[in-house]
Amino acid sequence: LCFAQKDVFQLKDIEKIAPKEKGITSMSVKEILQSLVDDGMVDTDRIGTSNYFWAFPSKALHARKRKLEELQAQFAEGTQKKEALQKNIEKSKIGREDTPERAALIEELAALRQKKEQLKAEIDKYRECDPDVVEEMRQTNKVAKEAANRWTDNIFAIKSWAKRKFGFEENRIDKSFGIPEDFDYID
Repeated sequence: LCFAQKDVFQLKDIEKIAPKEKGITSMSVKEILQSLVDDGMVDTDRIGTSNYFWAFPSKALHARKRKLEELQAQFAEGTQKKEALQKNIEKSKIGREDTPERAALIEELAALRQKKEQLKAEIDKYRECDPDVVEEMRQTNKVAKEAANRWTDNIFAIKSWAKRKFGFEENRIDKSFGIPEDFDYID
């Protein structure tokens, strides 16, 4: 409609013209128009209290030209990448011709990789005896013990505060918060 008449319209004008010329029900004109605006096929602007709609063929032509140029640039870039990869493949093939010597080396490499995996599995079996791992476990345990004692300090401080502030008995606090009777620091 906007293309054909090359004019600017208000919504009420389009709602009158569209059913007659294009066979669109007047109830769906606003929805279709909004869809066209969202897709960038129709432009809109608010001037004063009115909304105006327009779509000129030159804008669509320019948009298609831009899209075509963009796609051509992407195609050229893709072609260049393909050629570069093809050259890399050709370079990589040099010195990798199938020869009996190469086949023997590939077989030896596979055997060595398998041996490496077996040795790695065996090392993992004895990992807990590794002095570095044992020392790391000791350090981790030390940090965990310090953290547990720090939280024990926090719990005792809160219990002390609750006794002073609210006058609660210690066994009532322990029972309310599920603190065991033998709760103490870790040695």
